[in-house]
Amino acid sequence: MLRARILTAAVLLALLGVLLFKASPVVWQGAILVVALGASWEWAGLARFPDVSRGVYVLATAGLAGLLSWAAVPDSTAMLKVLYAVSMLFWVGGVPFWLIRQWRVESPAMLALTGWVVILPAGFALIDLRMAGPWVLLMFMTVVWLSDTAAYFVGRVVGQHKLAPVISPGKTWEGVAGAFAVVLIYAVTLWQWDAQGKDAIGQVIHATGSGWIPLLLAMTVLGIEGDLFESWIKRCAGVKDSGATLPGHGGILDRIDALTATLPLVALMLLEQG
Repeated sequence: MLRARILTAAVLLALLGVLLFKASPVVWQGAILVVALGASWEWAGLARFPDVSRGVYVLATAGLAGLLSWAAVPDSTAMLKVLYAVSMLFWVGGVPFWLIRQWRVESPAMLALTGWVVILPAGFALIDLRMAGPWVLLMFMTVVWLSDTAAYFVGRVVGQHKLAPVISPGKTWEGVAGAFAVVLIYAVTLWQWDAQGKDAIGQVIHATGSGWIPLLLAMTVLGIEGDLFESWIKRCAGVKDSGATLPGHGGILDRIDALTATLPLVALMLLEQG
């Protein structure tokens, strides 16, 4: 299992690197669509839709993505701001209460709508942020990876106090503290290294000003929340992984759960910065 996990991670990182830095915008958008449709297939499985309904849901996801893309043609900024704002309303205003109450949703329509709110804004954010620069997108994705890695290892070494034992027994408050510490070091390092706006990364850091460190810490909170939310949905569905697409890693949703909660926030903030 460990060998498969390492091999899959290496392949995914290599593929991401090629697509991120070499692919044309159209190819990148196509790749993100494939990921979104794969994630929607898995989400429909977690919602326990029958296979036919899962296929219909995937087609509906593709259609909705196309409709949103068409709506963005006359004024993409306005449409994207609304999309990202809806995402943030969901993650900041809805999901915390969902998790606290450990809400089990039985309505297929509600589950379908939730899946779109989780997947589609993140897909558009991946496209939007890549337009700001491949290194910019990679910089923000690294926040999530560092947070997740630090939380895992710190939790394993010194973790004693469970964060959400019913939802995800392995997560601890010590792991959360470790995630915040590592992300804070990362944020300060980037600020000191390139805060003068000399390249795409520096321009983003410089534009966020005093909001730079709070933004990355907010990403840490939302990333943990996104992880917990998917864990709860999987627990409600009675499964360990969202799918078996990625050997050693589970499904697509298992790999992007934190990104779905964090990247729309980043994209919205960059849009607001102009």
